[in-house]
Amino acid sequence: MLRTARMAASADADGGSRLPIDTILVGDCIAHMNGLPAGSVDLVFADPPYNLQLEQGLTRPDQSRVDGVDDAWDKFDSFAHYDAFTRAWLKAARRVLKPDGAIWVIGSYHNIFRVGAALQDLDFWLLNDIVWRKANPMPNFRGTRFTNAHETLIWASRHRDSRPTFNYEQLKQANDDVQMRSDWLFPICTGAERLKDEADDKLHPTQKPEALLHRVLSATTRPGDVVLDPFFGTGTTGAVARKLGRHFIGIEREEAYVAGALKRLAAIRPYAAAAIETAVPKRQAPRVAFGALVEMGLITPGTELYDDRQRWSALVRADGSLVSGDHMGSIHRVGALVQGAEACNGWTFWHAREGGRLAPIDTFRAQVRAQMERLSA
Repeated sequence: MLRTARMAASADADGGSRLPIDTILVGDCIAHMNGLPAGSVDLVFADPPYNLQLEQGLTRPDQSRVDGVDDAWDKFDSFAHYDAFTRAWLKAARRVLKPDGAIWVIGSYHNIFRVGAALQDLDFWLLNDIVWRKANPMPNFRGTRFTNAHETLIWASRHRDSRPTFNYEQLKQANDDVQMRSDWLFPICTGAERLKDEADDKLHPTQKPEALLHRVLSATTRPGDVVLDPFFGTGTTGAVARKLGRHFIGIEREEAYVAGALKRLAAIRPYAAAAIETAVPKRQAPRVAFGALVEMGLITPGTELYDDRQRWSALVRADGSLVSGDHMGSIHRVGALVQGAEACNGWTFWHAREGGRLAPIDTFRAQVRAQMERLSA
């Protein structure tokens, strides 16, 4: 059930506090975060004020006014004031994160470097910086600078030893079996997705596209996880979280944004459970030895294996080992030896002929794992 709350947490009958999931907390983000149970949130996504320092209005060549960010919540007296605010909310966010939790912060060149320094000073561990390249950026009307066509996202874990969620296999599958890169191309929020006020103007000047949040949450959370957004705005994080079967906690002090977010969230229908399952990381999948494939007859003794360009070959022996010239051993050891390398992932290096083409032997292991899952279901 969607709701708003003025208190950060409500008390259980036994005096403890329960997490206000799927709720918009109205008020100051630092106070509300300090009222939440410590170590209770899986992920924080933060779109804080950018402190754009705009001193005058911006006009187009036809003298029409550009609808920029001139709201009071984006104005700070000085860099020192902004830095103190940044450290305070980051410290509060770090307290509510679980030991293996992580944070995303998005910003522009006006603030992201100051945010990055604060993250490191507070012992967060930086994992990646992501460049969101805008497919349709606003032009530089004055022609005095490069067109500002991107924003930066920082992904950081709570501390260096954290093991944050990263759905590597799912991302790779979604990216046509190519590793997902750190430069993402999405259009800015426009059209029907952009929330409008009664005057048909943008309700929020910096509403983020749902596609951006979809990738963030798909990549770094699991179904059922709790995502906290301390600058909830019009609720993009909550909308995507609901679709993907995650829970959210939003914090927002502007009543107009809260009203818009509630209306937006009420219209969201979550995806079916089967559609939001994440791919099981290979390191968590049941262990299957290469010898088991030989024993089960999926790869028969005497089969020739090749690398993907057929530069090297190896013979499969009945005991599950390989022979290639003078080299003998496991699929990994022989793969490393023929290349003169220190290590090799034999599952992806070696290929077998199947239906007139070469297929990685990992595809045969996947068949065994699928059979094991069916039997255990």
